[in-house]
Amino acid sequence: MQEVFNRYLNYLKAERNFSPYTVRNYTTDLLDFFQFVKTRGVGSLGEVDKHILRDYLAHLSDRKLVKASIARKMSALRSFFGYLVREDIIDTNPAAAISSPKLEKRLPSFLTVEETVRLLTIPDLAKPEGLRDRALMELLYASGLRVSELVSLNLEQVNLETGEVRVWGKGAKERVVLIGKPAAAALSAYISEGRPKLTGKKATGALFLNRYGERIITRQVEKILEKYARIAGIGKRVHPHLLRHTFATHLLDGGADLRVVQELLGHADLSSTQIYTHVTKSKAKRVYLSAHPMAQEKSNESK
Repeated sequence: MQEVFNRYLNYLKAERNFSPYTVRNYTTDLLDFFQFVKTRGVGSLGEVDKHILRDYLAHLSDRKLVKASIARKMSALRSFFGYLVREDIIDTNPAAAISSPKLEKRLPSFLTVEETVRLLTIPDLAKPEGLRDRALMELLYASGLRVSELVSLNLEQVNLETGEVRVWGKGAKERVVLIGKPAAAALSAYISEGRPKLTGKKATGALFLNRYGERIITRQVEKILEKYARIAGIGKRVHPHLLRHTFATHLLDGGADLRVVQELLGHADLSSTQIYTHVTKSKAKRVYLSAHPMAQEKSNESK
């Protein structure tokens, strides 16, 4: 079982181009399942059937795991057993007929334009860290990048003349994201003035650096956003993905085509992008109720 498991992890890395983060999650989820079947006296993968999987679902529920965690574990199992079928190790995928718990669709949170402006204008541009932080946040908001894509950026991927950034996204897929003049100006100031002071004598192609001249990490980006959100008095949990939500929502509010936003976000499936239309529709409803004369009349009558 261990040998098959190791081959599967190599398959995820080499053929599916899964990120280290995703591979780590799959590893954790599958090891949890292996531990469970061991307690049930299962000696081989061929002995796993839908009844054992349903027992495992009940076991996860008894542990009070949230639906999202259970759904993720079932997704890992479907993928793993699907691999075993393709490799002719087992005949059928026992997880294929097992339904994951239905997840509630939550509308993504986002910043208003006024909150975004407050956040972006907080950094002290007299300091190299301030120039970096301003450029970093401007780029997140202007491009909708994932934080993993942001921290892996190198200087050579940024073209300030054309306002384009080449990005390697999920599944090692390359795409080009666009940035506006404010982000380009912030990046230009950081690259010419702030970054050389952070680099010191170290030679690195990384775009965003910490104070030791090394590539910035995800947790530091999260801390940067938390700090400036607190200073700006924004009463929301501000994190890198929130700026990605804000980017998409503001684009759609401005009339951008859904397919264009999908391409800019790097979504493989349009349904992933459509969640933002619910946000813009809710805004449209508020605007309608406050602006349409008959809607106002009906609202007044109900008071």
